[in-house]
Amino acid sequence: PFVVAGPTSSVDAALPSGDEIEIEERDADEVRRPGGDLVTLPDVAVRNPAFDVTPAELITAFVCERGVAQPPTAAAIAALLAR
Repeated sequence: PFVVAGPTSSVDAALPSGDEIEIEERDADEVRRPGGDLVTLPDVAVRNPAFDVTPAELITAFVCERGVAQPPTAAAIAALLAR
């Protein structure tokens, strides 16, 4: 099982899928310098996404402050958002 827990404010009901969400990149030095010490070569390329988007078909349940959608179908998510 893969359970997603988060606030309903993280759900954008207007989007049919997460394919349209732009993934923001955080500062690469957060990866290169954890705790302030350089642990890679100074110019090594890294990715540091601020978040990710999990495909809906991989999610077993969505847990939020309004309840649980299991399975997290469009109708179940809409019902949570309407509460």
